[in-house]
Amino acid sequence: MATNMAHTFKYLMATQFISRGIPFVFNSWIVRHLTAADYALYAVQFQLFVTCILFLSREGFRRACMRTDVMSNDGSIEKNAARLLKIAWISFPIGIFFTISGSALVFYLKGLSFSDPYGQAILINGFACILELLSEPLYILSQNMVLLRLRLVTESAATLFRCLTTYIFIARKINMEKEIIFALSQVAYGGCLFIGYWAYFIIVKIIKPSYLFPFRLNNLLDYDKKLWHMCMIFTGQSFRKLILQEGEKLVLVYLDTPYNQAVYGLVDKLGSLVVRMVFLPFEESSYSTFAKLSSGKSQEAVTRLKNSLNEALKLVLLIGFVVLAFGPSYSYSLIRLLYGEKWSNEEAPIALKYYCFYIITLAMNGTSEAFLHGVANENQLKKSNDSLLFFSIIYIVLNVSLIRSYGALGLIAANSINMLLRIFYSAVFIKKYFKDYSSFSFLNCIPSGSVFLLFSAIATILSEKIILKKDKFWETFPVHLSIGIVCFSISCAVIYKHETQFINKIVRIRKHAE
Repeated sequence: MATNMAHTFKYLMATQFISRGIPFVFNSWIVRHLTAADYALYAVQFQLFVTCILFLSREGFRRACMRTDVMSNDGSIEKNAARLLKIAWISFPIGIFFTISGSALVFYLKGLSFSDPYGQAILINGFACILELLSEPLYILSQNMVLLRLRLVTESAATLFRCLTTYIFIARKINMEKEIIFALSQVAYGGCLFIGYWAYFIIVKIIKPSYLFPFRLNNLLDYDKKLWHMCMIFTGQSFRKLILQEGEKLVLVYLDTPYNQAVYGLVDKLGSLVVRMVFLPFEESSYSTFAKLSSGKSQEAVTRLKNSLNEALKLVLLIGFVVLAFGPSYSYSLIRLLYGEKWSNEEAPIALKYYCFYIITLAMNGTSEAFLHGVANENQLKKSNDSLLFFSIIYIVLNVSLIRSYGALGLIAANSINMLLRIFYSAVFIKKYFKDYSSFSFLNCIPSGSVFLLFSAIATILSEKIILKKDKFWETFPVHLSIGIVCFSISCAVIYKHETQFINKIVRIRKHAE
């Protein structure tokens, strides 16, 4: 099972590396060619619109459908796939509803007309969402069948095509509104996903094409009622999760200036790179592993589940501690190198420093909630939904109050507090889950030797304060960087000495998965 997690994680991480790495490189170029107001559109407003529609439409189905196994021996693969797809396809009409409702809401709140470029861009983004949702049932099927290479190729191609579309329109200075350019690039992304998934299943024919749309008049009511019920539970939960996940952007768009939106968008894209490239695929693979291991109730199965959780938390904590130790000291340098002097002398480096703490809370919450959602029964999931509603209220209050006083920094603080509350809830659940089998100690999840990272953090902070000079950046930065490299190397050696067995196990699992 650990091998399966490593195999899944390898492909998911490769997918995230390419789908986030390409925009990361592209983002360093586009920031220099857009005004703060245009970048706010690109990085925050349109992204928020698309994310809200897609998340509410499909997240519950993705979570619930991963609990089934079309490759099991209970019937043929095609029949199992047809039962899965009959539920997965329901996400499309739900998505149509959210697309129309979301577009109408934006038109109403902003007083738009169909002749406004912003309004036209909203409609184009809505069409992009519909294209992407048309591929969603096949995405769910491919994930269930562990066709990870298909996702890697399709999402990588879609991301590249989206970036190239934006680049061509902006670099060639085509006479078109920026809003329309950004929306067309989203259509390019959705279109690639639609073509990629449908072309694969029609050409390769893993299952008969007729099973891809398994609705017949004589069997419309023959569906997996238990799976449908779980989809509705997770979809209900997605409303609360959306507020917790994107609530700061909703408040930011409604209450703050385009400049602060641009600053937050810049820091979020940069700071969340490690989250999306490492922690997100690890969370997805962990969720799949926890869900499968939880099916067994023997002492051996519970022990394996506990060990998997312990190792997962230890790994994300180790990466999070490294980010926390070195991130704040090199935030200014990173912004200066990637986006130029204009952005480095503003609020962005300070916001990125605080974002480093937020990253470690994201890592802990992602893995602990993956465990909760993977093993919890229906009643426990409902209680989790109620807790998310309570946290959502606290989160909104924090966002509204802190953004007025501290801008982007206030949003990061509100996010961090929200993550800590959710971590606490998941930790209580984990302790209760294992109390009847064996004890679970969170102290065992802390990597040994990680205390040395504290000394590295102090050394690099002093280096930034004493050695790095903003007016002589290119002369002093190499020395500052060298100190960081030395501290990082020593930290790695110390941690490896204390955690040799754990690190070697991770390496062996990864090699075996390959």
